[in-house]
Amino acid sequence: HVQLVESGGGSVQAGGSLRLSCAASRYTYRRYCLGWFRQAPGKEREGLASIDTDGITTYADSVKGRFTISKDNAKNTLYLQMNNLKPEDTAMYYCAADSPYGCIWSSVFNYWGQGTQVTVS
Repeated sequence: HVQLVESGGGSVQAGGSLRLSCAASRYTYRRYCLGWFRQAPGKEREGLASIDTDGITTYADSVKGRFTISKDNAKNTLYLQMNNLKPEDTAMYYCAADSPYGCIWSSVFNYWGQGTQVTVS
C-alpha cells in the first residue's frame, strides 16, 4: 500500500515562499519516481516537477526557476520549495509516486496524496 501525505500549504502574499512536504514510506520513496502536481478550481490537473530515484529532476516551464523539487533520504520526504509565488499559483497541490512510463514532470502517476491547499493573494 502506497501512502503519501502532503503538508505545508497555506496562505501567502504574492512574492512570498512556501515549502511543501510529502511523507512517504521508505519503500515508496526509494523505489519510485516522485512528482508534484496542482489543480486550480475549474482547471485541469497540471504537472509541475518530478524527481527520479537517482535525483534527476524535471520541471514544467510554468514553474522552472521558481520551484525546486528535492527529497531527503533520511526522512523519506519529498519537498517542493516554491519561491516568488503568484496569485495564479493558487491551487490544491498533490504529490504523486510511481510513473511507469518515464519520470518527467508530465508523466502519468499511479499513486496520489490527498493534497494541500496553497492560496496566494
